[in-house]
Amino acid sequence: MHTLITRVDGVPLSARVCAAPRPRALLLALHGGGTTSVYFDCPGRPELSLLRSGAALGYTVVALDRPGYGASAPYADRYREPQPRVEATYATLDRLLDQLPCGAGVFVMAHSAGCEVAVRMAADPRGRRLLGLEIAGTGVRHEPDTIRALEAAGEARLRDGRRPAGTRETLWGPAGLYAQDVWNTPHIASDSPSYEGPARIWVERDFARLASRVRIPVQFSLGDHEKVWESGPAALAEITGMFTASPRVRANEQASSGHNLSLGLTARAYHLRVLSFAEECVALRERGGAEGTAGAAGAEGEQT
Repeated sequence: MHTLITRVDGVPLSARVCAAPRPRALLLALHGGGTTSVYFDCPGRPELSLLRSGAALGYTVVALDRPGYGASAPYADRYREPQPRVEATYATLDRLLDQLPCGAGVFVMAHSAGCEVAVRMAADPRGRRLLGLEIAGTGVRHEPDTIRALEAAGEARLRDGRRPAGTRETLWGPAGLYAQDVWNTPHIASDSPSYEGPARIWVERDFARLASRVRIPVQFSLGDHEKVWESGPAALAEITGMFTASPRVRANEQASSGHNLSLGLTARAYHLRVLSFAEECVALRERGGAEGTAGAAGAEGEQT
């Protein structure tokens, strides 16, 4: 496990790396809002770490601090628009691939706000070279009660100068889904760049359009105790149904999991499911093709 710093147009971008000696593939992980790459290497809980689990199973895992986070936080204003975020992420990936073997190729995984960049990357013409895509903790519509609670919490914080009790449970889901030391750790949270709030409108404005351009296998995951986004079978089916050009689309409702799938007590189970899907994508690439054809996702799609 080590940290790498790359420079793109003079801006340092940081990443946590856990490398496998002869990797099956490279997994690029993009964290959500209000955290950093530490999200994928749960503090004090190595058994919940995506980086460690992935490397143990033969995958080099790179958890990138998204543009505007980590080392690039002082330069966040450069990434107010979507395309600079995509270009910086692709450029960082290219520089990392100069240093790291990637086996069959690159699989992209993203959580929550990180899905905005991941879906844009996959919809880009360069995205056809990716092995596959995992997106989690996002959706089309927010849960109305959650939004009202968060808005009230924001007003209270402005008024009183502190976060009201219960805000974390509003976002994360029930406390019992997380180890107590993870629930209380201060090392996961990070300030969000100012662009993050406006960027969230992408789900209403761009998600369906971008999803229809993705031509690689996709898995979409939500915890069964998701509280930020509308969840359940209908929501899963709606999201997977938007990826009409993908050769394979899979929905995954992760049992006993809240919004933060990679920090919960079931994080290892979730990560193994992601790595299993990545392995299918590697096998598909090794066979030299893609199953199905554009527009076949409705027939080929799976819900598990």
